[in-house]
Amino acid sequence: MTDRPIGTAVAAPAAVVGGPGRTLGDEEVEAFIADQLAALDLDGRRVCVLVPDGTRTCPLPLILAAIQRALRRRVTRLSVLVALGTHGAMTDTHLAVHLGPALSRAGGSSFDTDVIQHAWWDRSTFIEVGTIGAQRVAELSEGRLRLDIPIRINRAVVEADLTLIVGPVFPHEVVGFSGGNKYLFPGVSGRELIDISHWLGALITSARIIGTLGETPVRALIDEAASMVPGERLALCVVTASAQRLHAATFGEPRSAWRAAAEISAGTHIRYLDTPFRRVLSVLPEKYDDMWTGAKGFYKVEPVVADGGQVVIYAPHITEIAITHPAIAEIGYHCRDYFVKQWDRFERYAWGDLAHSTHLRGAGTYDPASGEHPRVTVTLATGIPEDVVRAVNLDYLDPAAVDPQQWASDPDTLVVPDAGEDLYRLR
Repeated sequence: MTDRPIGTAVAAPAAVVGGPGRTLGDEEVEAFIADQLAALDLDGRRVCVLVPDGTRTCPLPLILAAIQRALRRRVTRLSVLVALGTHGAMTDTHLAVHLGPALSRAGGSSFDTDVIQHAWWDRSTFIEVGTIGAQRVAELSEGRLRLDIPIRINRAVVEADLTLIVGPVFPHEVVGFSGGNKYLFPGVSGRELIDISHWLGALITSARIIGTLGETPVRALIDEAASMVPGERLALCVVTASAQRLHAATFGEPRSAWRAAAEISAGTHIRYLDTPFRRVLSVLPEKYDDMWTGAKGFYKVEPVVADGGQVVIYAPHITEIAITHPAIAEIGYHCRDYFVKQWDRFERYAWGDLAHSTHLRGAGTYDPASGEHPRVTVTLATGIPEDVVRAVNLDYLDPAAVDPQQWASDPDTLVVPDAGEDLYRLR
């Protein structure tokens, strides 16, 4: 496989408030949202607000309350659709905190707003809106893939006059930077595009694509799918400072709003180091409840680990590998070439599962004669039993043996608190 350039810019205007080094007040955020929505012709229209699940840090209660105030008595229907991708459904209690008091009941109605969770496990959830042909896939993927992709998406999006995409933008291991049309695909899409787009990212490799600005091949594929969705689409992209505060917000056509936010995120959520570390302790927050979601604690630090070094993922609260993806227990965790060079063994598995496997195992090589040689060691210090950890080809460490404060005093160790969103990269 030859290396190809993976970033090309897409220039378009977007409304912007805030920026790197700034923290917006609630009043600034509310005023920005009110002004942007007031300028739209929304009277009598059906609006679907597409939001992330609880694995993304974002002050959604503040944002959704402002949207609800701006749209009440103007639209005929307001739906909030939670983009689960293939994550597990959120509980009512979790939704109440995540969305805010006015939007707290899953599957029901609160005031004038319906709350829907993306039921990716139910085929009746979807409407097919088109197909990306094999030749076009080859063009978008820069020759890496060639196959037809049926494009299915949650019917709540298709049935709306306007879909308003709301969510944060972070460096991302599959697409470069998250946000924008990614909340459609894979956020509320069928498995076909999820699996193929994630495998495309895996072929490029997480270490190479993560934090890449511009239109990566995966972003190009997602935008192509989004162009097939009927109805109007706008995006309110945000760059988070914390669960309660924003650095910035952008508004406009999804590609332009995303691009403006991604440039701010690049100046906010990428931390540059001068030298690599032999060991990184990645301390996961409790919003990640299995290694499927918690693997972000590896993606975001892999670039600053020295060759032959170690990443220890510290999360005593995590007790399962992949709640909604049991095939990972059978596949295990391996570098990209382990699958590519044994494709006849693994092609039958969901390609998204294979992609996740490579993302958590990181860079490495595989040769049928000498075996697999990962660049770094990945060690789980979690509540997952040792036999389960070793069975999926990862190293184990008793979490009781980890003292993050003590490890931080070691000059060869980098301790990353609240890991999973900021990207660490060498200058």
